[in-house]
Amino acid sequence: MSKEIMEVTELQKVSKTKVKSLNLLVLRCTDIERSKEFYEKLSLSFVKEQHGKGVVHYSTKLGGLVLELYPLGKSSVDNTRLGFTVNSVNPILEDETVEIVSEYEFDGKTTYVVVDPDGRKVELVEEIYDRW
Repeated sequence: MSKEIMEVTELQKVSKTKVKSLNLLVLRCTDIERSKEFYEKLSLSFVKEQHGKGVVHYSTKLGGLVLELYPLGKSSVDNTRLGFTVNSVNPILEDETVEIVSEYEFDGKTTYVVVDPDGRKVELVEEIYDRW
């Protein structure tokens, strides 16, 4: 067994915590209103929030994941990349305000890559139901 594989195996034995799923994703946005409008095109519904004296931001729950849109502040744009499975890609692809930068095939499905208002790449793949 290679040294790298042994190190990973030993780490797995020592670690008591195992990641089961992603439960929070915070996106820093140059204009949270524009970003909210973009993600609402994917049928996400946001709630305006403010924790104590913190900044006003938007939040939505998607399955077990909380997605939050926060103002970017003084830092630069991040390069976070998101991926969503959607019931239909057509309404998004037909929207003239959405920039499609690429598409690719993977596992028998076409993934479309669009850009959100902050320049982050967002992957959209249409859910295909097995009829059998």
